[in-house]
Amino acid sequence: MMAKINRVVIIEDNEPLNDIFREVVNGSDDFKVTGSYLNVEDALTFLKSDLPDIVLMDIELPGINGIQGTKEIKKVLPNALVIIVTVYENSKTVFEALCAGATGYLTKNATSEKLLKALKESVSGGAPMSINIAKMVVQSFQKAPDTILTERETQVLTMLSKGSSYKSIAMDLDISPNTIKYHIKNIYDKLQVHTKEDAIKAASKRKLI
Repeated sequence: MMAKINRVVIIEDNEPLNDIFREVVNGSDDFKVTGSYLNVEDALTFLKSDLPDIVLMDIELPGINGIQGTKEIKKVLPNALVIIVTVYENSKTVFEALCAGATGYLTKNATSEKLLKALKESVSGGAPMSINIAKMVVQSFQKAPDTILTERETQVLTMLSKGSSYKSIAMDLDISPNTIKYHIKNIYDKLQVHTKEDAIKAASKRKLI
């Protein structure tokens, strides 16, 4: 009985890199590129004919970005595995990608061997990640799971801890300054503090942010 050859779609707007990925994948006995695209929009057009088992997805793309693209692909093909391939290693991007439904996450400087290993790992039920990204995921689990703060309160306090003003937080979160003040009051009450500095200190100590 012949082993299954897994279909791969590549979405990467750097043409030379797109070519390299295609060459590496097609050089394997286990994988075959059924489509390679420079943007998500084109990939979505041919998704049902390409029928990928795995999608190698860049994050920074013209038009629809890789995170939104992952969501769109999962809507059409829920069982498709998406591996994010990008230069970014910041935790926000990592979690947005994973929350969007990505199976794994690799940096663009990964070797051909690492790329193929990630493909094999993902079809075997694994979650390929670079060491730095795996550390970030582990650190996230070290935060208090039963936080007393709501998601919005956590957002507000985290932004305060990074030096953002009430006004800039309100603009970033698209809410009114009065709503920010309401959240701050609730944060102070829950943490039993009276100043921003004490709130940040108390939240950090309890791993709430």
